Amino acid sequence: MSKLDRRSAKTREAIYQALIALMAEKDFDAITINDISTKADIHRGTVYLHYSDKFDLLDKVIKSHLGNMMKFCILSKLPEEESDLDHSLLQMFLYFEEHFTFYYTVLTHKGITCFQQQLIQLIQGGIVERLKVNENYDKGNKEVAIQFLISAYVGVVEWWIINKMPLSPHNVAKQLRDMLDRFDAQKTSTCGC
Repeated sequence: MSKLDRRSAKTREAIYQALIALMAEKDFDAITINDISTKADIHRGTVYLHYSDKFDLLDKVIKSHLGNMMKFCILSKLPEEESDLDHSLLQMFLYFEEHFTFYYTVLTHKGITCFQQQLIQLIQGGIVERLKVNENYDKGNKEVAIQFLISAYVGVVEWWIINKMPLSPHNVAKQLRDMLDRFDAQKTSTCGC
């Protein structure tokens, strides 16, 4: 990585951190580019070199965090005694725990719905893949199951973070996995397909 690339990455990180710190202090609507540049200790124009506005910055911060979470989940080594889903759920909650301040901030800020939308899209992709291999669902039932499971995942994640992680990542991942197993078992036994 060249010196210019490192400096640019360092500047973007300072801008990201400034935005997150400001969001912990006040509503996103009240944050200005001037606030961000002052907090990051850079010139206002530097922010505009990297982002078109604060909404572009927020969108990129969220995409970066969710992308990093996916990499973290995918690249972490799978223990032999765990299934792929067990491992993915645990890694997801461990990542949320490690980056709690960011996720708590975006989930508790009124008016920031882009995080939930992007999280839903991310989780939907995994659920659709999982249900592709399960032949117990006809098309109509599969759509309902997808929406149900997305709501369950996102609801548990939001509850866990907003309530400041009342359960350990291991515990919440295990409970979510147990519920999904019961859902799959019930669907298989009552399917009639």
